Amino acid sequence: MGKDSRDKLIKDKDTFLSVKGEKVTTLVHHHTKSHCINHKYKIICLGCGCICGRENSVMTNAVIDEWRSEMIKKKVLVLPGDGVGPEVCDAALMVLESFQLPIEFTYGDIGWECWKKEGDPVPHATWQKIAESDAVLLGAVTSKGKEAALKECAPHLKEKELSYVSPVIQLRQKLGLFANIRPIRYIFGPRKPFQFCVIRENSEGLYAGLDFHGITPEKATWLKHPNLEKYGLEEAAWTIRLQTRFGLERLFEYAFSYARAQNFRRVTFADKPNVMRESGQFAQEIFEKTAQKYPEIEADIHNVDAVALWIATKPEQFGVIVAENMFGDILSDLAAGVMGGLGLAPSANVGSKIAYFEPVHGSAPRIAGQNKANPSAMFYTTALLLEHLGFQDAAQQLSESVDQVIRAGKTVTYDLGGIASTRQMAEAVCNSLVHPLSMYRAAIITVGDELLSGQYLNTNLQDLSQSLNKRNVQVTRHFVCADQLQQISESVIACLGQEDLIIISGGLGPTSDDKTRDAVAKAVQQPLVHHEDVWQTIKGQLQRLGIAPDKNNARQALFPETAKVLDNPTGTAPGFYLSCCGSSLVVLPGPPTQALSLLEYYLEHGEKKYSSLSRAEYAWTLIGIDESTIAHWVDRHFANEPFERHFLWKSPYVLVQLIGQSSTPLAPHLIEEFENHFHPYLVGREVTTAYKQLAMRAEVHWSIHDPQLLKYFHAPEKNAKSLPQLAVEVRLSPSIETLEQQQESLGHATITVQIKDYDEDQLTFPYTRPLLGVVLQEYAAWLVLKRVLQTEKSK
Repeated sequence: MGKDSRDKLIKDKDTFLSVKGEKVTTLVHHHTKSHCINHKYKIICLGCGCICGRENSVMTNAVIDEWRSEMIKKKVLVLPGDGVGPEVCDAALMVLESFQLPIEFTYGDIGWECWKKEGDPVPHATWQKIAESDAVLLGAVTSKGKEAALKECAPHLKEKELSYVSPVIQLRQKLGLFANIRPIRYIFGPRKPFQFCVIRENSEGLYAGLDFHGITPEKATWLKHPNLEKYGLEEAAWTIRLQTRFGLERLFEYAFSYARAQNFRRVTFADKPNVMRESGQFAQEIFEKTAQKYPEIEADIHNVDAVALWIATKPEQFGVIVAENMFGDILSDLAAGVMGGLGLAPSANVGSKIAYFEPVHGSAPRIAGQNKANPSAMFYTTALLLEHLGFQDAAQQLSESVDQVIRAGKTVTYDLGGIASTRQMAEAVCNSLVHPLSMYRAAIITVGDELLSGQYLNTNLQDLSQSLNKRNVQVTRHFVCADQLQQISESVIACLGQEDLIIISGGLGPTSDDKTRDAVAKAVQQPLVHHEDVWQTIKGQLQRLGIAPDKNNARQALFPETAKVLDNPTGTAPGFYLSCCGSSLVVLPGPPTQALSLLEYYLEHGEKKYSSLSRAEYAWTLIGIDESTIAHWVDRHFANEPFERHFLWKSPYVLVQLIGQSSTPLAPHLIEEFENHFHPYLVGREVTTAYKQLAMRAEVHWSIHDPQLLKYFHAPEKNAKSLPQLAVEVRLSPSIETLEQQQESLGHATITVQIKDYDEDQLTFPYTRPLLGVVLQEYAAWLVLKRVLQTEKSK
């Protein structure tokens, strides 16, 4: 059945589905039952779309649900194309499987190989499949110049004098896809969040195909230029910028209706009317007339070069940018660069009926077949496709999951600074969809020249991080800034839109080097407003301290316009908090006790309860094995689990931590396999040390005859519990004296321990001379601990 017939049936169905369970006239095909969706109920035929009545049939819930499922199923034609197209299409389809949506995928051919074999990059069979589809998902296509096209086509085609036309242009022209939609938004990076859209006219302008070589004598009567005299009329080429009322009216109408639907408040027409005066004036009149129908939307016209500058410097000011073909082409790629590159940029091409969707990055033949292409642009393109088909929730979930994977930065492709393959990044997005991360993220910015110089220990970073960590808020970044307005402001902007919480501490005092409140106001683009009630409180506090208030102190009562004040009962510098670009900013005084106290109050009583759901976490401490060996095994063993993997070498230990995206635990057999594999090196199922583990089981008295060795061992701490007493003799070979005299600072040594009444135990270990004092007691404790554990097990 054709798409138009199916659309008619979908409209008709609501009339009779409202009376389900009643005796109704159901829909059947009047020829043969074998074509019916469910002919045993005689409901409807998908064979040709014919509808006729049949009386006294009962529509049950099950029948209606089956019928509805078939009727809402969407048909999407996938055209993988050339280069990396098949790889990114495979990645997108893998992700789409997670949603289990009523979408039927079919496949077709397009691109350079089709041209080489058939003399047309869009075969006839593909056009037939397009006609039967609701939308098209295109991977990528390769296009080459006229000479290369003729050279590479099959020998039997060269005599036909075929003309190569880009498949993209064919799709746009034959399907009437007059508008190219390029949504641009902030994903990551040190700049203020933005969201806008470039809408480019697809069918006219300088890309209308009116491109000519040579000037005929007839054309020369009106096509005149002094430069033609140098080499003659044949040594010139010329292009016409075609703009029609029909083309411009539908373009501008679409741009304004898109802005209204997406809640944009500004539409900017980028053109060059000061140079292209006639066509510019013609387009301006149509734009302004269209704008009058949308009084709630600001409409303006600017030179395309100025718009390009502002996209690069102030992208947050735009809503919808609309432009003719070539100008829109250039601006949309520039905007993609601001977004993070062509590897992130999606696009849609729309008209009155079908639409097709493709990532912007092209076929990238240099990396084709290597499983290293960034699939993000295809994921975002797929989200546009889902939105177009009516699956808005799935579209949003997909975009958010891709954002999450990119911002985490752990499973991204080479162009985003990672080492993941195309498939690995797709798997990470699938994991994010199945196990969405329900954790708040935070950045901490501490301010003060004294912190950078080392004059004072920056305890605020640790204290504030620990406070957030207690509530399962993940601290992702630390910044330490000088008392410099621009530096503080840029650090805040770098976190806006990426972190849920931005904690800023320090620089709220009354002196000239206290820049924080001004920097925050600049970052969020709000004026500072005086709070008289706060000023009265500050004056009272100063007077009780015997300090005469002055105008400098009054600065401490200035806050960004939308900020709410955090009272500081133990100091004269109140904090404040506000929201901007999806982030909550909490600004605290610098003194550690005041900063921590105000943060705790905010987290407990603020507008939002920042207490994330707990995440499944596992930790192990190992000794006597190198970090890379552990990491290689762990990465392979837990490759398919939605857990972050962390490794920390803290001589002589390697700490392994797995942190889940949710509270879902690891399968018990995976834990058991890990612990069995690393059993000879496993000190504990937590972040610990052998000495701590041993101290919980016995009170050890080290018997060491070498005074140089003895200085590295500590007397046991007194324990409230009564523990077994162990006398342990310790020897080292070579001796400490010998090791300290050796020229080499790296090597191997053997430590021997003997518990009274037990056999000796030995361990040969690699050492670096500066760390000997750290590792000797731990290796000795590890040998003793293993003997104690063996004894406990035997009992």
